[in-house]
Amino acid sequence: MTSLRPITYEDVRWEPQGGWHAGGARPRYGIYHPAVPAGIADLALELPSFVLAEAELASREIARFDAELGGEIAPFAAVLLRSESAASSQIENLTATARAIGEAELPGGTARRNAEMIVANTAAMNAAVALSDTADADAILAMHRALMINDPRHTPGEFRTEPVWIGGGSTPIGATFVGPRHELIPGAIADLIAFAQRADVPALPQIAVGHAQFETIHPFTDGNGRTGRALVQALLRNKGLTRQVTVPVSAGLLADPAAYFAALTSYRDGDVAPIVERFSQATVLAIANGRQLVSELREIRENWNGMITARSDSAVWKVADLLTRRPVVNALLVGQELGIVSTNAHRYLNPLTEAGILIEATNGPRNRVWRSPEVLAALDAFAERAGRRG
Repeated sequence: MTSLRPITYEDVRWEPQGGWHAGGARPRYGIYHPAVPAGIADLALELPSFVLAEAELASREIARFDAELGGEIAPFAAVLLRSESAASSQIENLTATARAIGEAELPGGTARRNAEMIVANTAAMNAAVALSDTADADAILAMHRALMINDPRHTPGEFRTEPVWIGGGSTPIGATFVGPRHELIPGAIADLIAFAQRADVPALPQIAVGHAQFETIHPFTDGNGRTGRALVQALLRNKGLTRQVTVPVSAGLLADPAAYFAALTSYRDGDVAPIVERFSQATVLAIANGRQLVSELREIRENWNGMITARSDSAVWKVADLLTRRPVVNALLVGQELGIVSTNAHRYLNPLTEAGILIEATNGPRNRVWRSPEVLAALDAFAERAGRRG
């Protein structure tokens, strides 16, 4: 077993292709410094006792939260996963309202760019959960493929074959951080997976370190942060910390993104403790926020019982249940979700509109859309709380 070593850096010459730049500027040649991540497969995870205690507390909170929702998982699993996807995207400055995200998910609807990217992130999160039994390199590629499927220039589901960097402008010279040379990626990912599959490391610290290592490897040309946070969800399920729900860890990290990025930098300098601390604190914050969201959704749905006048066997009640996890619907979605003919969907949506539960609008030519303002407000409030420090 070895302690974590700081990453080292190589000297590589940058020689841009194509001669002169637009406007007659001379291309910038020089030396850049891609990272060489230390191996972690046999890492001895040495942490201060108080950091381990925080991680243990956060792990118990995860298990408790997962158990609390076990009896009514159907609506809240989808809501929490979507909320985690939105928060993870917001860390990358991709924001959209709950309404815009709901409209982007509709079959046959139109979408704004940010909302479309958040919906793709939800697909990546779903892939992460579905592939959590393996959580290997192929699973990572599948998460990235789901995330970037609408952006082929970033080679969805393929490791990069070119340099990537953070800061520094149009070249990696002087960049804040340059990812490892692409030739190192397969070996580095294999090393990461070997560490993640160990059974002799406390689960939450192991997940935090695995995430930090992934972000250091930076294996894709884009989407590394979102894929890396999807990997967190896969590992939470793989390690048995969650069994049924998505814990919106990104919503906790969003409370202080600067501290999250500083912890990643500390990790690259050889200090594991800050990233484990951030994950533990983010988890506790996220669960408190998630509990409040679930409580608000339960109250909203219960209040509707006194507003709906349909017969007890009417599909109106099923539509009401659907709205707690899909607060923006159209006839196609209702038909798909409830197994009814979509042309009959308005028969069950109109009574909810008349009761004041739904508002009808349009989303594109001739596309009638219904939305629940109460549920959307609860989701937007969750996102707003996620951006506050607690």
